[in-house]
Amino acid sequence: MATPAYIPVESNQSVTFTSVFNASCRFDEEFKYILLPVSYTLVFVVGLALNATALWTFVKMRPWNPSTVFMFHLALSDFLYVLSLPTLIYYYANRSHWPFGVAACKMVRFMFYANLYCSILLLTCISLHRYMGICHPIKALSLVKPRHAHLACAAVWAAVAVCLVPNLVFVTTSRRDNDTLCHDTTSQDSFEEYVDYSSVVMTLLFGVPFLVIVACYCQMARTLCRPRRGLLANQVSRQKSVKLIVVVLIVFAVSFVPFHVTRTVYYTARVLQLDCRTLNIVNFTYKITRPLASVNSCIDPILYFLAGDHYRTKLVSVLTRKRQATTSQAPAQAAANKNASIALVYLNLEAKVKREAQKT
Repeated sequence: MATPAYIPVESNQSVTFTSVFNASCRFDEEFKYILLPVSYTLVFVVGLALNATALWTFVKMRPWNPSTVFMFHLALSDFLYVLSLPTLIYYYANRSHWPFGVAACKMVRFMFYANLYCSILLLTCISLHRYMGICHPIKALSLVKPRHAHLACAAVWAAVAVCLVPNLVFVTTSRRDNDTLCHDTTSQDSFEEYVDYSSVVMTLLFGVPFLVIVACYCQMARTLCRPRRGLLANQVSRQKSVKLIVVVLIVFAVSFVPFHVTRTVYYTARVLQLDCRTLNIVNFTYKITRPLASVNSCIDPILYFLAGDHYRTKLVSVLTRKRQATTSQAPAQAAANKNASIALVYLNLEAKVKREAQKT
């Protein structure tokens, strides 16, 4: 195996990459001890609230159609991921000290990539389902059923789990002075093998689905741009499809594409032994896109609200019902208080009359 281009030696405030030619490349990573805890905290708070609400709303929406099945599993993936963020928040806020053990390190890193690729594949399923409904509506009615959606979701979870099993092997911890590091990739001795593995996973779980989504949206755009007179229900479906295209493209543009591009450039720069200045730029760019890969947990609930079948109606109706119940309880409570006050006045008056009678 070829010797890695740079061997990372981490200190409290920076990382030094020492090349095989005894030169050193030192760059400051102080920014990540502020950027990552703050960004992960925001994703945790917002993502937990939005996805918990989404899961609760989907449970109230039984029976489900295929679109609802896909969105429920997408919300479940996001919810499980944000539950793992407090450990990462502590890790980076504590300046890269991991006190939770090797197993927890492997699981947290696994959850990040599991959510990343489950989200991509489930968004692909949602896009394919909407493509069938717009471009092949007759076939969609007969071929796409809720049970098919459940089977597709099970296949997504299984495929991601199988593809990420090697990641559980690669990810490990190491000692640095008195601190324990939880590596996002692997130890330096296995780095080149990890690059080969992650490239295959990225191609299968990001590259191929992304091409499928682009192809579906091109066909959907052609169909939606055709002038067509139809029922109001058909117009509503077309509007939902446009919203779906916009939201999914935003998710890919903000979260998935920048992360995979900068990660690929970062891995390539290390393998090709590029100069120190280039490594500094590439490392900084890659690290600032990592939080963006987590933002999809906060953007996905927007998809449910804008394009989800009956999701917005159900959420609004439940919230309105609660508000109405609270409002209706207020007059009843006020009336009860008024009656109690009248009764008290009556009792006081009766007692006063009895005292006057006793005096006479």
